[in-house]
Amino acid sequence: MSDTGTQLTTTGGGSAGGGGEGGGGGADRVAQAKNLMQGIAKNLAGRGDIALALGIVAVLVVLILPMPTWLLDVSLAVSISFSVLILMTALFIQKPLEFSSFPTVLLIATILRLALNLASTRLILSNGHTGTDAAGQVIESFGGYVMGGNPAIGIIIFIILVLVNFIVITKGAGRIAEVSARFTLDAMPGKQMAIDADLSSGLVDEETAKQRRKDLEDESTFFGAMDGASKFVRGDAIAGLIITFINIVAGFIIGMVQHDLSFDEAASYYTVLTVGDGLVSQIPAIIVSMGAGLLVSKSGVSGSADKALFTQFTHYPTGLGLTSFLALVLALLPGMPFLPFLILSLATGGLAFWMYRKNKEVEAMGGVPGAPGAKPGAPGAQAGPGGAEGDAPVADEPIANALQIDLIRLELGYGLLALINNTKGQRLTDQIKALRRQLATEVGFVMPSVRIQDNLQLPANSYVVRVKEIEAGRGDMRPNMLLVMDPRGEDLTLSGEKTQEPTFGLPAMWIEETLKEEALFRGYTVVDPPTVITTHLTEIVKDNMSELLSFAETQKLLDELDQDHQKLVADVIPAQISMGGLQRVLQGLLNERVSIRDLPTILEGVAEACGYTRSVMMITEHVRARLGRQISNANLNEAGYVPIITLSPQWEQVFHESLVGEGEERQLSLPPSKLQEFIQQTRDLFDRHDMMGEAPVMLCSPHIRPFVRSIIERFRPQTQVLSQNEIHPKVRIKTLGQI
Repeated sequence: MSDTGTQLTTTGGGSAGGGGEGGGGGADRVAQAKNLMQGIAKNLAGRGDIALALGIVAVLVVLILPMPTWLLDVSLAVSISFSVLILMTALFIQKPLEFSSFPTVLLIATILRLALNLASTRLILSNGHTGTDAAGQVIESFGGYVMGGNPAIGIIIFIILVLVNFIVITKGAGRIAEVSARFTLDAMPGKQMAIDADLSSGLVDEETAKQRRKDLEDESTFFGAMDGASKFVRGDAIAGLIITFINIVAGFIIGMVQHDLSFDEAASYYTVLTVGDGLVSQIPAIIVSMGAGLLVSKSGVSGSADKALFTQFTHYPTGLGLTSFLALVLALLPGMPFLPFLILSLATGGLAFWMYRKNKEVEAMGGVPGAPGAKPGAPGAQAGPGGAEGDAPVADEPIANALQIDLIRLELGYGLLALINNTKGQRLTDQIKALRRQLATEVGFVMPSVRIQDNLQLPANSYVVRVKEIEAGRGDMRPNMLLVMDPRGEDLTLSGEKTQEPTFGLPAMWIEETLKEEALFRGYTVVDPPTVITTHLTEIVKDNMSELLSFAETQKLLDELDQDHQKLVADVIPAQISMGGLQRVLQGLLNERVSIRDLPTILEGVAEACGYTRSVMMITEHVRARLGRQISNANLNEAGYVPIITLSPQWEQVFHESLVGEGEERQLSLPPSKLQEFIQQTRDLFDRHDMMGEAPVMLCSPHIRPFVRSIIERFRPQTQVLSQNEIHPKVRIKTLGQI
């Protein structure tokens, strides 16, 4: 029998007698059950949602089914440990949003305490007549230790704990959460505008702005949830009072009526059990309430609670010194205990002296005394290139960041940094934000974010505008002065510093702000330094719009079209023209400052031109003809007509004969002598009309217009060159001359 059983245990096969088979089958079932339990535990560890759901179901089961005393002891220990964990987490987090799940945790902790309270009440009322251990050892220990044999003391202590929790901690934390939620909600529009302003001025990138918006939304949601979650704790305190009253009254009735206990026996048993039960539930409630109070009260402080408190207390050693002096006076008063106050005076005085010396050392090293995270007097407080001893190692910046190029960057000397936070007039960042909106409205071009940074290598009052890391313009400012110009071109007669306006090079003068009224009275144009920089930036951006319109920006323009025009986009791209080809067409329009805001009309023109040509130049010319009304309207003068200077038939013939090649290969091959003659005649005629206050456009035939423009833009980039197809039939024109 034993041999057969041994063989069965070893090999797991064969036949055996009844005893051997039963023993082997039992071992297999135990192993299978063990494997099953391990599999369930492993699955629950990987599925936190299922574990949480089972925990909530277990709490609900406690509300319905009775619980043995040993399991109640374990559950009460879990409740107390869970409350301590909540308090410690609230102490050590750096900011409230790191514990954003606190309202949910608070609800779970409250439900758990109420469920255990109900389970203990069932045991107290059912078995309270048997003795003080009827509801487990935890409740018996709490009741007996706190009461000390006197039920009245236990009841009074319990009532005081409930009042402290309900009136002081919970009410204060709820009020802080309510006010924080209200103020956070009221400040949200202003904070969102500040984020948009920083994004538009290039101070932050898109990802950082998105994260700041998310943090702002999470903060508002968190304090709103905390305002509501504080009601859980208040309700828990009220429920604790009611349950305690029910336990005492019902316990006396049940013990004396049903179990024939005397009054003294009922008071001894049920009072100890009830007070112990109340303390076991209220102490965790007070701990959780303290955690909630610490969490909402540190909304404006960053860092863990100990660092925030100790740093701010020790920031002013004078306060510690006065505390030491007051403690010494109390120690010397007749009738006061001398030793405790003397020890307190010496401790606070020594700490004040030590902090005073450390702050002086930090100030001598150029640091900020008492700054959060700084160690006054330590070697790490003096930061130098490459980091200092005691500092945490700085992570290396990814090498890919060095490859990124700022499309537009504004570098300011240290003397101009005040323009960013100007309190007297409009801030530079606000003007740049308005500039982006203005360009989008006028030209249909979304200007990239402008990165603003200081440059210590620049003179204090100088600035530089860079386009794709290349300098595109610079100027000198006087931050506390105003720039005046005479629109009539006459000499300025005010007292000030003569200079040149940086955008167009016009004669100007820097004057004091006290002379502003006099300058306006004389008809001068007066602008402040932020407006000067913004104007310069505007012209630079307009001159480089074609270069700043990238492939990605082109795709973004198409994606932002209305749903009604998406079918047009799908028909044109990529069937008739590629995205790169459309980008080149738009760049050609922007290069001559033609608005691309009417993108549907441009796409229609592209679709029409692609039917007979693949030349980007010819497609662009056809699109310009489709935009004739817009182009003509943009060149109207104050009198309501378009002043034009025509190209003579002789020069038209010269340009036609100088074209060589076909399609995209067509080029202008004009003899140098003819080219110089054309430039001279054009400059003389346009300069003469400029002196008369006219800003005419040049009119020529469609086939040579791109080539004429390519010559004129080199010496008169502000002059518009139009073809006859671009003059709308209903627009008035006036011919001023002929070349």
